[in-house]
Amino acid sequence: MPHKAPKNSSRHSKKSIDPSIPGEPSYRLHKRSGQAVVTLSRKDHYLGQYGTPESHERYRAAIAEWIARGRRPAEPEAAPLSVAELGLAYLDWAEGYYRDHEGRTNKAELGHIKRALKPLRELYGLTPAADFGPRKLGVIQQHLVADGLSRPTVNRYVTRIRHVFKWATAKELITAAVHQGLTCFENLKMGRTDAPEPEPVRAVPAALVDAIEPHVSRQIWGLIQTQRLTGMRPGEVVIMRARDIDTSGPLWQYRPAHHKTQHRGIERVIVLGPKAQAVVREFLKPDVSAYLFDPREAEAERRAAATAARKTDRRWGNKVGSNRKRNPKRGPLERYTPCSYARAVARACELAFLAPDDLTDTERAAWRKEHRWAPNQLRHTFATSVRRQFGLDAAQVALGHQQADVTQIYAERNLALAAEVALKIG
Repeated sequence: MPHKAPKNSSRHSKKSIDPSIPGEPSYRLHKRSGQAVVTLSRKDHYLGQYGTPESHERYRAAIAEWIARGRRPAEPEAAPLSVAELGLAYLDWAEGYYRDHEGRTNKAELGHIKRALKPLRELYGLTPAADFGPRKLGVIQQHLVADGLSRPTVNRYVTRIRHVFKWATAKELITAAVHQGLTCFENLKMGRTDAPEPEPVRAVPAALVDAIEPHVSRQIWGLIQTQRLTGMRPGEVVIMRARDIDTSGPLWQYRPAHHKTQHRGIERVIVLGPKAQAVVREFLKPDVSAYLFDPREAEAERRAAATAARKTDRRWGNKVGSNRKRNPKRGPLERYTPCSYARAVARACELAFLAPDDLTDTERAAWRKEHRWAPNQLRHTFATSVRRQFGLDAAQVALGHQQADVTQIYAERNLALAAEVALKIG
């Protein structure tokens, strides 16, 4: 009987160390190099010295990543993120983040962001975001100064650009070193730059305010009077609703549904005195969720007044309302916005203050500037009056200029000061 040869021990040892996963590409030896290799999507992947634990680990990782990709080859390495691509990604995020209390996109803030990103895109759009540093930010700063922007505006734009890279760092789109470098860049200092200083917002004389009353609707005049008596911001007065006003006491307390510092956890309480109450009471509605100053009511009243002033007998001429568009693309909203409120005041100023014909262009521009005002100036007028009569602390309280870390005791004292101001002024 012939002697039976023993089984090859090396073959047994090879099987014992083979990490191949059943049903998947196998772990193999590349004889020429002595390395382990696996073929995925017709491409060989070398795993290091054959038979070592490290090569086994790389094999399992390669198989797992390949399966996760749907058994497709790896995508080619992407080009580095450019500054322009980073700006677009930030804008997409900002459109969802900067929203008002009604969930609508804050177009004003988005406009500021776009204007700040414009020189960034024009000068360094193709530059890799990872290569953007303080020197390039300095070039953008000087570009803004050369465009004639004021020093605070340049500083705000530079701050917004820095915030873009801070956001990118949080999203792990760039390394933290890029943003850290930009934080070392300083803003422009007053008196140490060629950028002009903006003219301070001045208080508006009472005569200029009273002169436009015949040229505005009852609702706009109500907004103006309420602002004059309370000093609230235009964005706070246009969103007044009955449900946001506590009328239980002799002094009413208005808590806006949304205000400038709400995201910092600060409560805004505006105290309405007897004069302000008289103005607001005229616009109170049975529906407590309705806005007090409604542009639709203003338009209806305007049309009614035009009909009442009609000279042609109603039996002849156009029928009332027949010349209106059936489906207009734009119509009055349920409330004013700060912009529409400001436009109404600007139009009224154009009608109330007609420039003399004998002025030169320069003189006419100066005259128009002297006879125009904006709603936010009413807030400055109120602040000037309060500070003159009650001091700086009272003005700070009445205007809602508080810090995020104010203690509850200080807030109560402030509310008492605001009540005293409202009782004597508003």
